[in-house]
Order: sequence, then structure tokens, then C-alpha cells
Amino acid sequence: MTTSTPPPPESAPVPIDDVPADPAAPQVEVHLPPGVERGPATVAAFRAVLANTLVANVTSSYLWFALTFWAYLETRSVMATAIIGGAFMLLSAGFGVLFGTLVDRHRKKQVMAASSLVTLVTYLLAGGLWLSVGEDRLIDWSGPWFWLFVTVVLVGGVVESLRNIALSTTVTLLVPEGDRDKANGMVGTVQGIAFMVTSVFSGLSVGILGMGWTLAVAITLTAVSLAHLVPIAIPELRPDVEEGASRFDVRGAVIAIRQVPGLVALILFSTFNNLVSGVYIALMDPYGLTLFSVESWGLVLGVTGLGFVVGGGLVAKLGLGTNPVRTLLLVNLGVAGLGMTFTLREWAWLYVAGIFVFMCMIPAAEAAEQTILQRVVPFRMQGRVFGFAQSVELAASPISAFLIGPVAEFWLIPYMEGGEGQHTWGWLLGSGDARGIALVFLFSGLIMLVTVVLALASAPYRRLSREYAVAPPQAIEA
Repeated sequence: MTTSTPPPPESAPVPIDDVPADPAAPQVEVHLPPGVERGPATVAAFRAVLANTLVANVTSSYLWFALTFWAYLETRSVMATAIIGGAFMLLSAGFGVLFGTLVDRHRKKQVMAASSLVTLVTYLLAGGLWLSVGEDRLIDWSGPWFWLFVTVVLVGGVVESLRNIALSTTVTLLVPEGDRDKANGMVGTVQGIAFMVTSVFSGLSVGILGMGWTLAVAITLTAVSLAHLVPIAIPELRPDVEEGASRFDVRGAVIAIRQVPGLVALILFSTFNNLVSGVYIALMDPYGLTLFSVESWGLVLGVTGLGFVVGGGLVAKLGLGTNPVRTLLLVNLGVAGLGMTFTLREWAWLYVAGIFVFMCMIPAAEAAEQTILQRVVPFRMQGRVFGFAQSVELAASPISAFLIGPVAEFWLIPYMEGGEGQHTWGWLLGSGDARGIALVFLFSGLIMLVTVVLALASAPYRRLSREYAVAPPQAIEA
């Protein structure tokens, strides 16, 4: 004898927080509230989040650039700026998997709000240090107060980067499959606008207002971005946590990556390229400040930052083609050739043009990698995969940044200033005050060029391209 289950009594709508996810639902829709489908409404929510990210990125970039300019101008030490840049990358790499796990365990809006709150607290602490210790003691980079101040500011910037991992998964959550590459191009455009604006104002701010007022502006903008985020609604169910998953879930990320043919090779390729890119992180500002005053250098970065907007806009309009894997490698091929040529002579116009072209290329490379991961990795694990990729890829940059600073300052720069360096390399690099840095750029670009050519001829490249082509737009979560 069977009995039928009576229908449940009518009640108030169940809050989104308490709606369980259906494990048999499609990959993305399982994480959306009942009745919500990806379309104009969810895309509008994504654009609102993107606008808020613009405010947050302006803030963190503004203070980051200002800190780098201020440190170099006060210490005149390439090694100090290399340590600062390397420390930022090291902290970002160290916290990548933790950040990714947090993104997968919590709603994306909660993650973004927590990120902005922690950043606000750290910037307030930095302001307290500035007022209590005083600039005269903070500018001594051989003392503890300088490094404590730098560390507090860097921690705020690193925690703010948590929202970038959340934003990458938000693209998957809210944007239809066929438009994700263009959405990633919009992300690149926003990052370019933030870079362009803050490059100009950071240099002017340090040169005119000083670091103290610059810090005050950053605190205010962080508070504004947090207030702007509060009313934004991101439709998302509460994520389910896999049984046995740790709070620092490296294992889950590795399993997801290994399940996709060729994805390990892609991350290793990006890691090696970041090893080379650490050279640019450490030396690009010192080279520019050799050619320009700090105010002029800020304006140069602001103008060349239009390259981010141009590159991101082209991706947002045209997409990345049928094979983003190939697009990623071809863009890196162009970056390698650029790195070998844009400092061959100590000409301001050549350096500015090279930076502009470089910034045009970066959004396409970033959007390509994001689009690949968003298609081939299940949504419920994308935070950990993005975080793991960030950890592994960025871990390479601090190594080269920490190494190249002392090497450039104590060996290559004096070598190129001497007669032997000029005699050996003068025919190629010309003469000037920064020929040692130019020599580093030349060899870094050559190493990247060889790496990209080998990658284009490799079997993992073909496997990942094939996997991207055959991956179903909506795979069922296992």
C-alpha cells in the first residue's frame, strides 16, 4: 500500500541563503536562485560588480603606485623597490589558494565586502603609523619602521586582490557562455582605466601632496568602494562545501587541474613567463624614473595606460577567436619581441611607445587564460583553481624580482657604466644612464621568445586546444 505525501503548507518564500543546491542541475544554474537564468538581468548585475571593482582597483592601484614612487624617490635604491614589488607578488602567491578556497565556500558579494573591509582597516593602520612615527623615521629604509609601513600597505593591497578571484568566478556565474571572452575583455578595460587614472594621480599626488595626504585619499576611496558595494545584489545560492575539503584546499585545486588535459602545462607556461615578468616589475619604474621626473612618469603611465583600455575594448568587442589557447601564446610571442626592443636605445619616445603596445597586449592574454579556465573547470571549483594558478604563477615573479634588484644594482648597472660593458654591448644598446637595465630587458625578452616558440610546438598546447573545443558549455557537476 502506498501513500501520497501531502503538499507542503503555503509559507513565505524561502530565503536564498537557505535554498539547497540541486547536484543534478547544470554546472552554473545550480548556483543561481530558483527562476533566475543567465541573461540581461544577471549581466546587469555583473556590470554593477564590475563598476564597483573599478572603484576598488583605483584605490589599491593608486596607493600601490604611490608607495613605489615614494620609496624610490626617498631611498634612490633599485633594490628597495625590487623588494617591495617582490614582496607584493610573494604575498599574493602565498594567499592565492586560501583566497580561492574562500571564494568557493562563500557568496561572491560576501567575499568582496570582506576584502574591502580588511583593506580599509590596514590602510587606517598605515595612516596611524604615518601620524605616530612621522615621515622622517619612515623614510629610513634600513630601519624597521619603513618596512612595517610598507608591509601594512602591501597587506591591504594583497587582500583587495581577493575580489579579483571572486570577479573571475562571477563572470562564469552571471554571463552566458558565448559572451564570457568579451566580459573578460570588459574586466581588462576596467583594470586599464584604473591603471591609467591612478598612474597619473599617484605621481602627481606624491610629487605635490606627499605620501601622507596620498594615504588619506586611499582610505577615503576604500570606504567609498565598500559603501558602493553594499546595495549591489549578486544572485547566488549559498555554496555547498565538499565533505573533507580543507580551508586551504590545494588538493581540490590540483585534482580539478589534472582532470583537464594540457591545463597543467598552461599553468607551468604562465609560471615561467611570470618568472621573466618579475624582471619588468622590479626595473620598469626605475628605468622610467631615470628618463622622467616622478610627476612626468606618472603622466606617462597614465597616457600609456590607454593601452589597457584599447586592448580590453578590442577583446570586449571582437572576442578571442575560436581558440583562446593559441591567442594566449601569440600574445606572449608579441610581448617577448617587445621586451627585446623597447629599451635598445635610451629614447623616451621608444620606451613610451613600447609600454603602450605592451599594455594593449596584456588584456588579451589575461582574458584568454580566464576564458579557458571558465570553460574547462567546474564552477564549484573555479575559485580554488584561479587561486592556485595565481599562487603558482605569481610565486615566480618574486624570485626574479628579489634576484634582479641586487644583480642590476651591484653588477649590471656598474658593468654597463664601465668601459668593458660599453665596448661589448654599445653597438646594440647605445649609451646612457640605464644601459644595465636595458641589458636585463633584452635577455628577458629573448628567454620568453624561446619559451613561447617551444610551447607552440608542444603536445600539451594541442591537447588543451582540443579540450577547450570539445568541452560542453554546461557540463553536469559530478
